[in-house]
Amino acid sequence: MPVLLFSCEYATCAVPEAYREVFHGAEDVVASPAGWDPGALNLAQGFSMKFRTPLVHGQRTRLLIDLDAAGDARWSRFSKKIPEAGRHKLVDREELSYRTALRQRIEEDLRRHPAMLHLMVRTIAGHEGKVMLESFAPGGLGEALAATWRSHLLTLGLDASHHKSVKGSALAADLGASFPSERYGLMRIKVAQSFFLEGRPWRWEVLRKALFESLAVVTAEA
Repeated sequence: MPVLLFSCEYATCAVPEAYREVFHGAEDVVASPAGWDPGALNLAQGFSMKFRTPLVHGQRTRLLIDLDAAGDARWSRFSKKIPEAGRHKLVDREELSYRTALRQRIEEDLRRHPAMLHLMVRTIAGHEGKVMLESFAPGGLGEALAATWRSHLLTLGLDASHHKSVKGSALAADLGASFPSERYGLMRIKVAQSFFLEGRPWRWEVLRKALFESLAVVTAEA
């Protein structure tokens, strides 16, 4: 059974006091799904409590710095206004510290356990009623576990899909290149925000329970 790690990159829409002026007049945009993933932190915290393992999550709106991007893609139309020196500081304080926290946890767990599953937790606008599982390394542990989990979710009546060899995640590319895919299973779950915001097609608590219990079965069988 792999040990588990949960992360949530777009957990909050918080803006530090020092950067409030950057978003002046755009507070509604920051609070919208453009600035964070509504429900993602709640879901990630639930996973963390269910499996009794710490959670690593972002502390700022992604419109300040995108923790799952690299280069110029890190910056929104708002944060591009910040002088270059200030953006370098954000990379050090936010992105590098976040990845260091994840890397240290992964290294520690892989020293003590034969395998681990790292689940990145997201919610997404649109795609009503859908649960999407994404794996990154072809043939790796993450791909195998995602395929098994999708099968379990389908039996529960969820509209679940599994997308393999996903590209475009700078965080996944960084971590995936650092650890062996046969021991480090990296997977991302994307849940439609309609569950959280509107309680459809399933009530949020019912969905959470189904996800927690089905993942417990999948990891126990691994």
